[in-house]
Amino acid sequence: MSHFVYILECADTSLYIGSTVNLEKRVHQHNHTSSGAHYTKIRRPVVLKYTEVCTSFAQARAREAELKRLTREEKITLIHRNIEK
Repeated sequence: MSHFVYILECADTSLYIGSTVNLEKRVHQHNHTSSGAHYTKIRRPVVLKYTEVCTSFAQARAREAELKRLTREEKITLIHRNIEK
């Protein structure tokens, strides 16, 4: 089963990083349901800007933690590199 790490851009231009096994469902939750993270609920709509596929839950959580430690500028660079591919 694939796990995903993702970066969302919120309406206030802040960035949110998370991980999930069902990316489409999770982005929908962030935008439309009460089960989305509180951070994104008050900053809707959110737009998916970046994803990575991981092979395990542990790998996804570790990568999520790495991405959260990046500066905003480093996160934006990562997003732009992904767009250019």
